[in-house]
Amino acid sequence: MATEQLTFQAKIGVEVKGDTWTCIEIPGSAEFFGAGKTVRVDAKVDDLVLENVGAMVTGTGGHMVSLNAKVRKAIGKDIGDVVAVEITKR
Repeated sequence: MATEQLTFQAKIGVEVKGDTWTCIEIPGSAEFFGAGKTVRVDAKVDDLVLENVGAMVTGTGGHMVSLNAKVRKAIGKDIGDVVAVEITKR
């Protein structure tokens, strides 16, 4: 049985079509989710819980979770900073 949770550290910032998006990339996500499309997850970034957020496809076979300005302010981090992440399947 596959694990239902991933725990990792990631740097904020994903390169998408020449721009850096304020997202975190989920390592091994295609295998973890078994899908190449957007999926719903619960995420914990540092100590902030984000419920029922979309893990979007990166265009390179993986998934990423967007961290909007409100989230980045709450955790006190921005592009280039490293965060502790837990992703749980919904």
